[in-house]
Amino acid sequence: MNRNRIRSAVFTLADQARGGGGVAQTLLLALLATVPAVLTSACKKAAPPPPPPPSVVIMEVTTTNVPLVGELIGQLDSPQNVEIRARVEAFVRAMPFLEGTNVATGQLLFQLDDEPYQVKLAAAKGALGEAEAALKKYQADVARLKPLAEKRAVPQQDLDNALAWVEVGQAAVFSAKARVKAADLDLTYCKVLAPTNGLIGAKQVSIGELVGKGTPTLLATMSTLDPIWVYCNASEVGLLNMDEFTRRTGKSIYDVPATLVLANGKQHSETGKVDFVDRAVAAKTGTIRIRGVFPNPGQLLRPGMFARMKLDFGVQPGGILVPELAVNELQGKSFVWIIGPDNKAEQRPVTVGQRVGDQRLITQNLKPGERVVVGGLQKVRSGVEVNPMTAAQAAQAAEAAAQAAAKPAPEGSAKPGKE
Repeated sequence: MNRNRIRSAVFTLADQARGGGGVAQTLLLALLATVPAVLTSACKKAAPPPPPPPSVVIMEVTTTNVPLVGELIGQLDSPQNVEIRARVEAFVRAMPFLEGTNVATGQLLFQLDDEPYQVKLAAAKGALGEAEAALKKYQADVARLKPLAEKRAVPQQDLDNALAWVEVGQAAVFSAKARVKAADLDLTYCKVLAPTNGLIGAKQVSIGELVGKGTPTLLATMSTLDPIWVYCNASEVGLLNMDEFTRRTGKSIYDVPATLVLANGKQHSETGKVDFVDRAVAAKTGTIRIRGVFPNPGQLLRPGMFARMKLDFGVQPGGILVPELAVNELQGKSFVWIIGPDNKAEQRPVTVGQRVGDQRLITQNLKPGERVVVGGLQKVRSGVEVNPMTAAQAAQAAEAAAQAAAKPAPEGSAKPGKE
């Protein structure tokens, strides 16, 4: 009702009442008493309707074959890292090898100055000759005195002394031979040879540098690269999960095929396996050491690189997967939002397993056919009714809203305004 029209009617009745009698004045007073109620009723707006339930995206729980894959982060290492050190004190004369290349067993790597050790070897051989000559003299004395002592032509003591000198001579020869061997060994140490096949690193010394004085000087380091090892630290939970996987499939952890994912996200071309699990869990870290071995024919993998080792334990039939975003974690426990038949939300604790891509395996407290909230979690409250939609329905609704917003208004339509 128009308020201006009501005011006009009231003023008209008032003019008529001034010229009329008491009846007209009585009607005027009654009308004036009802005017505030009429005006209030005319100006009062209708109560707004309640807001619609919030829309959330849900998925219906189904079962599938879940791949059982254990993933561990580790660091690569060589099965044999050899530090090549100088074992005698000498000057470096030559280094006939190329850094960063493969060397073979027995290949000459460093030539040290060996002249002082040749002199020592010659002196040791001379001392050995003297000892052997003395021994021969003592043996000749025994041969000469023995028949005379038997005829009592010489005292028995002379023979005993001669026999004692033979033993002294034999000991002297034995010591002289040991000194010759030691001198010869020091001489051979002047030629530093490769102890195994492998890739040699950078030189740690220069030509003319004195090495081996006091302590064995590090000359270079070489490593065998094919195969190569990867050391990983598995948590107690991870170790128990892997044990559970092996029991399900009837395999040993040493029989499970392993793949290696490198730092650039690409997978190593060769398949490996686990060949070592440590005897105990480290008390400080709560982890256990696991080692995998992988062929490395191209020597692409080098010690010190980081990689992820994946162990393929097969598949688990009848597994339940939900998007990881649908799982909430609070104080060490995991929860998901369930939409009941009455479209009301309920928070439910669940037990989670391994990650499978961007999904999470649910091992307990979730059944096929139930509806889990996977989108719009911030709108959900316990016991509050929601408008559940599948991902396809949510996409259609969003597309329809976008089209409606982009559609132009018809010409001549009145714009909303204030009365």
